[in-house]
Amino acid sequence: MTTLEAIAGGAPALPLAMIGGDEALARQVQKRLAAIGLLDPPDDGAFGPVSQWALQEFVRYTGVAQDRLDASVAEALLDDDAHGMLPLHPGANLAGRVVRALQAKGWWICRHPDAVNIVYVEGMNLDGRDNANTPNQFNDARLLLRISVSGEPQLAGAWQATTEPGRFYTESPLSPLGAARIAFGQYKAWSVGMHGKSDRHQALVQTANITVCRDKNRDFMRDGDVRDTGVFAVNQHWGYDMKQSDIGNASAGCLVGRLRAGHREFMALCKADPRFVANNGYRFMAAVLPVADVPD
Repeated sequence: MTTLEAIAGGAPALPLAMIGGDEALARQVQKRLAAIGLLDPPDDGAFGPVSQWALQEFVRYTGVAQDRLDASVAEALLDDDAHGMLPLHPGANLAGRVVRALQAKGWWICRHPDAVNIVYVEGMNLDGRDNANTPNQFNDARLLLRISVSGEPQLAGAWQATTEPGRFYTESPLSPLGAARIAFGQYKAWSVGMHGKSDRHQALVQTANITVCRDKNRDFMRDGDVRDTGVFAVNQHWGYDMKQSDIGNASAGCLVGRLRAGHREFMALCKADPRFVANNGYRFMAAVLPVADVPD
């Protein structure tokens, strides 16, 4: 078993493509890349295409060896100053406020300037103001955030959305446990795929576990609901151009952007993310939080 400390101390260098052959080393490198803001946690030791992309970006930014994990790369990864390579300076604008909310929760933020961070804020208008979060309405915000080279959070896109099931599926749930309402949190659980049957379209489809709150008492709230963890086809899809004031049957508990055109914009930006370009099977991370947790 090799470590970054050993390589920094003179142990033989490894070609970057060979890192995955040593799971412990791969996990150590992945942890460092996650701390720097380049690679989504958790570490898995596989060191696939996205890990390779993140390490290549790291060596490009630092100007060290480009094709191997040698002492210079190991030292750079271990350097505490590497955390400042991709700075983060959230300001008072909406993007900065949301980033500060994510930071307060200890949630991960990709700081590469070409990557996007998916965030849903429940009960927020697109201007950043809160609303009454009335049930059965598209009154939540779907946001894509980028971090600029200088560390300023920026909005890459913002669209009306819902994070909750509408009245139709709350009163006629697909599960005897009750309609699924995603529990607030950050999940790495969605991949590009297809959603729907009669109006089939490209979406981010659930491919890993999330936790939902089962609204068995049909009160449109999470309080007291049973929590259920698994894969439930809670996808990120479009809302069929429904009226803002009526979700209709557009959501049984998915993360839904109201308009088809806006959803196409959302998907185009997600698919331009260099992590998806590196691996079309890339699993996206998304955060869901209430507007009350976003500072003024």
